[in-house]
Amino acid sequence: MKVLYFAHTKEIVDRREDHFTFSEPISVKAFREHLFMTYPKLQSEAFQVAVNEEFVNDTDLIMPHDVVALIPPVSGG
Repeated sequence: MKVLYFAHTKEIVDRREDHFTFSEPISVKAFREHLFMTYPKLQSEAFQVAVNEEFVNDTDLIMPHDVVALIPPVSGG
């Protein structure tokens, strides 16, 4: 799966995107756990997960060829 990083998540992992290989669908919760093991500094960061441009819940599944994005909170006025 392709993983896209935005704003401060991009700065923390020092890259714009990653590619992770999973042979089966993985839950968003399991994906977060994998991400936190790969990049421990992300554990303290707030972000939502979007799959194929739609926000998802921890119980939703990510397919091996999906595009996942980490979306930090947006502020402004």
